Amino acid sequence: MQLRVLAFVLAGGKGTRLYPLTKERAKPAVPFGGRYRIVDFVLSNLINSGIYSIYVLIQFKSQSLLQHLREGWEVSGLLRNNFIIPVPAQMRSAQEDWYRGTADAITQNINLIEQADPHVVVIFGADHIYRMNIRQMIEYHVEKRAGVTVAAIPVPREHAIEFGVIETTPEGRIIGFHEKKADAPTMPTDPERVFASMGNYVFSTELLLQELYNDLKKLSSSHDFGKDILPTLIGTSDMFAYDFQTNVIPGDPIGSPQYWRDVGTLDAYYEASMDLRSVSPELNLYNRQWPLRTAGYFDAPAKFVFDEDHRRGMAVDSIIAGSSIVSGGMVRGSVLGRGVKVHTGSLIEDSVIFDNCDIGRHAKIRRAILEKNVKIGEGVRVGYDPDEDRKRGWLVTESGIVVIEGHHSTVDIATLQV
Repeated sequence: MQLRVLAFVLAGGKGTRLYPLTKERAKPAVPFGGRYRIVDFVLSNLINSGIYSIYVLIQFKSQSLLQHLREGWEVSGLLRNNFIIPVPAQMRSAQEDWYRGTADAITQNINLIEQADPHVVVIFGADHIYRMNIRQMIEYHVEKRAGVTVAAIPVPREHAIEFGVIETTPEGRIIGFHEKKADAPTMPTDPERVFASMGNYVFSTELLLQELYNDLKKLSSSHDFGKDILPTLIGTSDMFAYDFQTNVIPGDPIGSPQYWRDVGTLDAYYEASMDLRSVSPELNLYNRQWPLRTAGYFDAPAKFVFDEDHRRGMAVDSIIAGSSIVSGGMVRGSVLGRGVKVHTGSLIEDSVIFDNCDIGRHAKIRRAILEKNVKIGEGVRVGYDPDEDRKRGWLVTESGIVVIEGHHSTVDIATLQV
């Protein structure tokens, strides 16, 4: 039997902890890795897994995300069920609300499920950095004859307080949910780790529709899968956890660990960006059998110019996107977006620079995130003195990462030079 699969991508979160990177854009539209957006990971996973019927549910500050989907993710297949379609809140609730929770986002689009009549519905978030062969999770779901399967990742038990933890039997059947509890039960086969929910689900269609309609009648419900729907299914439906660490990506070395990062905070986002710099990073962007897809930009190649003492354009342990020009400056351990200009004598270390930034002559930047279109003036230092950085109106995180917003279009040497 050819399994009919319909996918929903939940891309409507505010991403408040990533502010100011989410000041003008939805969290899934935040740039990552020089030329990508966070949403590219889940969409690439779906397409690479052979799932081509995808609705992207959008909500807050969606213009940047809509533009990216139009530029990079328009699917024009020969079959009617090949599509990636953005769907705003339909205001189908009695109160004509925006999406009130993860389950409500699906409920407001329940007609799309009924019209498509799939065998299974996959519901994935758009907030994380990871690669996953979703087809293998669906095969596990079918093999277990499950009503719902929840993707789970093993994490050290001391981190249980940070996650929704899934309690399972040795064969993977879910028997409990524990929301951010330090004493949550560990994995049956590993007393040092717990199963953390990844917020990704595979539902058998009949059960999903039944539970969505039941949840709609509950006035006290927050209309969320993790908080409301899944806990009510314990003991009444066949519900299993899929161990993400068993997932195999074609083209990756056998036995290589699976990579998953929650980039919900500025520090977590920065660390995930820095993960890309190593010689053999855990997150392999260069696997041609499992490509990370994005918009097809018409960029010129990156360019490095001048080869003179004290004026040499270089980049080491870094990622440099198209149309960027390193002109007599030095980039070390950093990620540069598209169209960045690095001028003579400047130094960028351990930083993330978004599109179209301009780094002036002899400027020095370290451990920083620069929003797009920021211009750093000649001789300016960023990331060397936290107190001075805060006086300039820049955000400095607990770990000392300096974040410069896009509205700081020019950092003037006359007032900010150290």
